[in-house]
Amino acid sequence: MTLEQDKKESDLKMEGEGSREGSRRYQEAQHEFAENGDVETKAGEAADALDGDEADELEQARQAAAQGRAVEG
Repeated sequence: MTLEQDKKESDLKMEGEGSREGSRRYQEAQHEFAENGDVETKAGEAADALDGDEADELEQARQAAAQGRAVEG
């Protein structure tokens, strides 16, 4: 298959950073989870993580995100 054929067969559109299609799909998935997902279980898991072994790492990630930077791993 040539590159041109591959491009024609793909529904993926190159939009660069800030992809509208990617953002739309993400938003739809978030709404679907909020409406139909097991939100209570996931909230409990998150609370447990904040109180458990991951607490320090999660706090570092939170602070980094608040400053607009990534955590060095």
